[in-house]
Amino acid sequence: MDVICGGPSAVKAANEEVQKICDEVKPRVEEKAGRTFNVFTAKSYTKQVVAGTNYFIKVQVSDVECVHLRVYKMLPPAGEKLELTGIQTQKSHQDAIGYF
Repeated sequence: MDVICGGPSAVKAANEEVQKICDEVKPRVEEKAGRTFNVFTAKSYTKQVVAGTNYFIKVQVSDVECVHLRVYKMLPPAGEKLELTGIQTQKSHQDAIGYF
């Protein structure tokens, strides 16, 4: 098991599940960022298990820019709803993803 309850996991390459999370919250990300993204590709992520799961996701939005997302996924009894709880813009491909 690579996740410690309350602690972040190691950074991993994004998978289909993480891309689906990004696709679902994209309209809210665009609203908060005040712009539209033609490219929105999940690159890497880390997650933190709490009363649900916090995902910290690096998303490529152009050749040179990424955004970092913090998305909270509620527990199954709450319907596993997704909530965009934070966004960091103007990140590079080299910027490490971490807790924010």
